[in-house]
Amino acid sequence: MLMRGIFGAVVLLAGIAGAEGIAWDKLKSPVIFRGDKQTAYRDPAAVFHNGWFYLFFSKVVIEGDGRPCHYTAWSKSRDLVTWTAPVVFTPRDRNLNFCSPGGVVRFGDEWVLCVCSYPRPNGEFYGNKTARVWTLRSKDLEHWGPAELIKVKGPEVPQEEMGRMIDPFIFPDKDTPGKWWCSYKQNGMSLSWSSDLKVWHPAGNIAAGENTCLIVDGADYVLFHSPSNGIGIKRTRDLKTWRDLGVTHLGQEQWPWAQGRLTAGFVLDLRRDPAVGQALMFFHGSEFPEKDPRGGFDNFASLGLAWSSDLQHWSWPGEITKDKQP
Repeated sequence: MLMRGIFGAVVLLAGIAGAEGIAWDKLKSPVIFRGDKQTAYRDPAAVFHNGWFYLFFSKVVIEGDGRPCHYTAWSKSRDLVTWTAPVVFTPRDRNLNFCSPGGVVRFGDEWVLCVCSYPRPNGEFYGNKTARVWTLRSKDLEHWGPAELIKVKGPEVPQEEMGRMIDPFIFPDKDTPGKWWCSYKQNGMSLSWSSDLKVWHPAGNIAAGENTCLIVDGADYVLFHSPSNGIGIKRTRDLKTWRDLGVTHLGQEQWPWAQGRLTAGFVLDLRRDPAVGQALMFFHGSEFPEKDPRGGFDNFASLGLAWSSDLQHWSWPGEITKDKQP
């Protein structure tokens, strides 16, 4: 398989440092799970552990009464080609609708995954004002305990006064060991910090879209977020002063399954792992725009995959090209 390098030279993909652990030429399509008229796959998050890629995501199902219900599900893969059937692990409850998993992190002897509630009990198109952010815990990444509210406004603020919030993402501070951050969508991207993942302290907000994901690259945090369409990218040294690097749309122009919207980019940086050697971006694409009468929000949304060695130029199965920059 070939790709075009940054300066236009065509090189063998297998020649990329560290790429030998994954048979990239076996990846024939960027689509991992394809949505249909009854189902949407959205909001991916991932972790690589003991040779397994674990992928967490929202699964939206239009049920027998014609109304959607949101769940959080997982699947795993050894090679990014073959994935196990999705396993739903949150309850059926339209008053909660747990979905939109964010960062999954190791804390002590447990894994911690954040999700949001997205209540739509009365047929609301979007999650209502009671949407909040939560954590779940696991010993093995497959069996998860009950949801626990993340009191991102501080322990003294009652749940009913926290305001609508969605799309949490938990990540460690790059400079202070033992300090954790939670980003979430409220007034742009809001931030809170904690030393124990229990007691949280609010720390302001910045202008950004939804489905935030932050990774460390050198001395910077790199933020991936979702504007109205595409994956926005920003950089910062201190979570205060930000540089906006624009928006990438990956291969949306050529993807019929993502014509409505491409969004929710989650980056799992495995460039230093010899088994992978790339940063992986999981995302979802909708076949139709939101509120299109054909669907595209509760159905016809699919999970996709791309990868990069520099967080700027992205490749994907079936169309390995230099990424079109904004």
